[in-house]
Amino acid sequence: MPIDNELLEILVCPETQQPVTFASADVIGPLNAEIEAGRLRNRGGDVVEQPIAEGLLREDGRILYIIDDSIPIMLIDQSIELG
Repeated sequence: MPIDNELLEILVCPETQQPVTFASADVIGPLNAEIEAGRLRNRGGDVVEQPIAEGLLREDGRILYIIDDSIPIMLIDQSIELG
C-alpha cells in the first residue's frame, strides 16, 4: 500500500524541515547496486542490507529516507546521504 498523498504533504525532513517527495528509479537504482555490492551505509554507519523499493527524497536532493512496508523511516541515522 503506497503512502497516502495527505501524509506525504505533511512529512518533512526531521533535520532541516525541508519537504520530501517520492524518489525516482534513477535515484534508487544506483543505491540498490551499492547495496548488492555491500558498500552502502546509512548515516548511522550501518550497512544497508535490504534493497530499497521506495524512498523519500529531501527537497535539496542530498538525503533519502527509506520507505519500509509503506512506512516512511524518518530517522536521521537511518537516512542515506546521496553523493
